[in-house]
Formats: sequence, structure tokens, C-alpha cells
Amino acid sequence: MKNLKEISTRLEIAKKKIEKNKKKIESSNAASLGKALKISTELVASVVVGSIIGFILDSWFDTKPLLTICFFFMGVAAGITNVIRSAKRMQKNN
Repeated sequence: MKNLKEISTRLEIAKKKIEKNKKKIESSNAASLGKALKISTELVASVVVGSIIGFILDSWFDTKPLLTICFFFMGVAAGITNVIRSAKRMQKNN
């Protein structure tokens, strides 16, 4: 009888540990998804902002495709730089 009670208490403790681990895994998956969305948003935003600035400057200076293309590539470079910085920052925090 004593062994049966001991086994049941051990099972309860093991079940509680399993539940805690499941919650940790679920929260870490949500955090990872949030980080991925943040990085992708930074990349897209920098490309869009660069393209819009180039388009506006093209219409002011009447150099239609030139500045849009230049600022598009500057936006890509800025976006990649931001993504690398964010990834390094996230890696240091973990």
C-alpha cells in the first residue's frame, strides 16, 4: 500500500512537470513567431520607405526611374543591416 501511494505521488509530480514544460514550449514558440514578424516587418518597411523617397525625389527632379532604383537598393541595404542588428541583439538576450 505504501508503494502504491509513493508511485501515485511521483506520477502527480511528473504530470505537473510535463504541464509546466508544455507551457514553456508554447510561450517560446509565440515569442519566436513575434521575433520573426518583427524582423520581416523591419525589412519590408525599409524597402518601402526607400522606394517612396526615391519616387518622390524622382517626381521633384524629373529623373523618373533613376532615384527610385537607387533608393530602392539603399532601402534593401538598410533593411538587411537592421535585420542583422536585430538578430544579433536577440541572440545576445538568449
